[in-house]
Amino acid sequence: MSDRRDGTPEASLADADADAGTAPDGGHAAATPSTHTVRLELVDEPGQLLAALHPIADNGGNLLSIYHERGNKTPRGRIPVEVDFEATPERFEEVVDALRSEGVNVMQAGTERYAEEVTLLLFGHLIDTDLSDTLSRIEACESASVADVSLAAPQGTEEVSSARLRLEARAGETDAALAAVRDLAAEKDLRVVEPLTGVEA
Repeated sequence: MSDRRDGTPEASLADADADAGTAPDGGHAAATPSTHTVRLELVDEPGQLLAALHPIADNGGNLLSIYHERGNKTPRGRIPVEVDFEATPERFEEVVDALRSEGVNVMQAGTERYAEEVTLLLFGHLIDTDLSDTLSRIEACESASVADVSLAAPQGTEEVSSARLRLEARAGETDAALAAVRDLAAEKDLRVVEPLTGVEA
């Protein structure tokens, strides 16, 4: 069940709102703040949500709401969190850069959506080569996000297995995402089967 603020101390949200109103350099005062949404992927550990909020508040974001999807985990077993906040366009870019600098996986930022989708298959010793590491490294490529994973290991985890990956890529960056997967597959001696673009499966 989803829940607002998800146990985040009231003081931290209030402080973030107060900090967001300041513009010490005066450079952003002329721009009109607008509402932005960032969709984050957080490890399910205490303090992770609060740590992700600091870059928003520290860079002038005025927090409006937090949607913490406890019952819906990403393919890597992490929790998606949607944060709405007000900021000028310049401040918004600074917030997103700060989040990524802190190692927070930003799955979606404002209107920056993963507009392209591609499904591919990986074959090989997926378990022995650490499937979790494989997914994490694909996610580390800023061009794409792993939307869904389906693993099949009919002969057991010690034998060759396959995984169907559905990737969501930013507009125009599907090739870069696929290149990252190919490089990783070559390193781990995995085989990649890619779909033909523009053809219905």
